[in-house]
Amino acid sequence: MSMEFHPQPRGGEPRPWAFPAPERGELPNGLTVLRCHRPGQKVVAVEVNLVAPLEAEPRDREGVAGIMARALSEGTDRHSAEEFAAELERCGATLDAHADHPGVRVSLEVPASRLTRALGLLADALRAPAFPEGEVERLVRNRLDEIPHELANPARRAAIALSKELFPADSRLSRPRQGAEETIGNIDAEAVRAFYAEHVRPSTATAVVVGDFTGVDLDKALAETLGDWKGAAAGPRPVPPITADDTGRVIVVDRPGAVQTQLLIGRIGPDRHDRVWPAQVLGTYCLGGTLTSRLDRVLREEKGYTYGVRAFAQVLRSSPEGTGASMLAINGSVATDVTGPALEDLWGVLRTLAQEGLTDAERDTAVQNLVGVAPLRYETAAAVAGTLADQVEQHLPDDYQAKLYARLAETGTVEATAAAVAAFPADRLVTVLVGDASQIADTVRDLGIGEVTVVTDQ
Repeated sequence: MSMEFHPQPRGGEPRPWAFPAPERGELPNGLTVLRCHRPGQKVVAVEVNLVAPLEAEPRDREGVAGIMARALSEGTDRHSAEEFAAELERCGATLDAHADHPGVRVSLEVPASRLTRALGLLADALRAPAFPEGEVERLVRNRLDEIPHELANPARRAAIALSKELFPADSRLSRPRQGAEETIGNIDAEAVRAFYAEHVRPSTATAVVVGDFTGVDLDKALAETLGDWKGAAAGPRPVPPITADDTGRVIVVDRPGAVQTQLLIGRIGPDRHDRVWPAQVLGTYCLGGTLTSRLDRVLREEKGYTYGVRAFAQVLRSSPEGTGASMLAINGSVATDVTGPALEDLWGVLRTLAQEGLTDAERDTAVQNLVGVAPLRYETAAAVAGTLADQVEQHLPDDYQAKLYARLAETGTVEATAAAVAAFPADRLVTVLVGDASQIADTVRDLGIGEVTVVTDQ
């Protein structure tokens, strides 16, 4: 019996790809709208940036922005919390919101066929949230319940300690983003309503809408929903300068009996407005962006100290003037008994990088991975909308991401090396270790990477 095989499919001709360019406009109420038609993306993503930064929170009620964000979907002037949730479900939509240093972000995903209906619910949440006392009290209790779990998580505990150590005590950046127990307990519905009234308005907000708009009158849908959101105009908020102390030192957060040590090593650096950013992205990726990077090659593959160590940069805050800062960090975890050797080898990687530089092969692989994977990274409407909203939040031009890939491809090995060395200088890093101080403190002192301070984990 003979078998007939169908011919193997042939790959098509590669097509050029570029990050999608949005169309920018403004509604009569002052709301800025970025729209991006993506044929085939039948799930539409909407991101709304609200200029309600954490630094605007009252000092004794820090965390109110996060509670407000969570409460936006807990009922409006038209629907109770239960009714609002049911309406979202009927649309097949999800609505989420969170607060961070730059402001509050509200995210909606919905099938394109139900976009107008879901935009109406989003508009209600922004236009007239009810902030019921009972719901706000529940959200406050939930947040208070989360805090012990966050403090028990070594990675989260290390992040809290690093922020406290890097930034001055009077800076909002030095304190937990979602508030601490002593401030969350002061938040009630009145405080949430006051924060909303002062900071949430269409004239300072931006909505990003991405998806397949075929058959959808988007202008009409926006006008009938978000266009009904009213609010007074407001001037730009002043952005205080960011200062930090990156004197080389080590903070050990004592966890007696811990079998692992959580590592978080960091400092602050430039944000995406700085011309060094593309080279820094490339150099940081070579250092610790993937399983084949230098840190993993030494600490994971050669020594077996860890499952993985990563280096990254995270933008903290930007301003319209082009000033801002990012957190530059290396994180991972190792077994307690190899904490000293692992840190010694990590510093060895940094010093070797400064002395010998990156190789052309490392640079080429990083470019291929960062640029080559971009079409897959932005395959969904949500990924595109999130990046466009980040650009708005960081006061970047709409074509920033599109141009970034060209800059990455143009960046040479020497430039990437210089940026990575400047980002992670071996003598200007703050190291936080969450682990058993009795087992690791003396070993770390012997490394000479900075003065060691042990703090008790409360």
